[in-house]
Amino acid sequence: MIELDAVHRRYEMNGQAVNALAGVDLKIAAGEFVAITGASGSGKSSLLNILGCLDRPTRGRYLIEGRDVAALDDEAASDIRNRRIGFVFQSFHLLPRLSVMENVLLPLRFNREPPPGSVERARELLARVGLGERSEHRPSELSGGQQQRAAIARALLLRPALLLADEPTGNLDSKSAADVLDLIEEVHDGGQTVVLVTHDRDLAARAPREVRLHDGKVDHDSAA
Repeated sequence: MIELDAVHRRYEMNGQAVNALAGVDLKIAAGEFVAITGASGSGKSSLLNILGCLDRPTRGRYLIEGRDVAALDDEAASDIRNRRIGFVFQSFHLLPRLSVMENVLLPLRFNREPPPGSVERARELLARVGLGERSEHRPSELSGGQQQRAAIARALLLRPALLLADEPTGNLDSKSAADVLDLIEEVHDGGQTVVLVTHDRDLAARAPREVRLHDGKVDHDSAA
């Protein structure tokens, strides 16, 4: 599903070079649930951006489903990002003026050929995450946990092969966080590949495999 070979990511900040990733080797098989952990500044966000085709390595190679991302033009990379990858972020990113249903259907705006039955699937997903009766509410009328569940429904609309979750419980109370993690585990149990980025070791313990970063390198991989 995912293969990184000696991946480096170098940035220029205030005239100085920053090596956010310094030679990451990583393979994630289809259907795995992996937690990416590490302290602030360890390279988690840079790695997530590359996995999600939001950024590209400075050096090294990233393959997703056998396709070398470096060989793709912007349109092809965008197509993979929209069709094959679902994103869940800490801050929900729901549009306040849209209803919950309209937010879940947002990925269709970036899809040239919306799959048939998308509205029906959105209804099914909202029912699955416990928001079937809240589909016409605005995000401000939902709790934080409910907003995150709506964001997960949106991420799953186009049946992505890979779900990337970036600190998905960071803004939630402990009960809502547990509910969201239960939902992510349910997604994984359904056969999807899940990569969870977190600094919380308790959350990481919910994943069968943990990959820990330190100074831009893989410091520990529980699968090794």
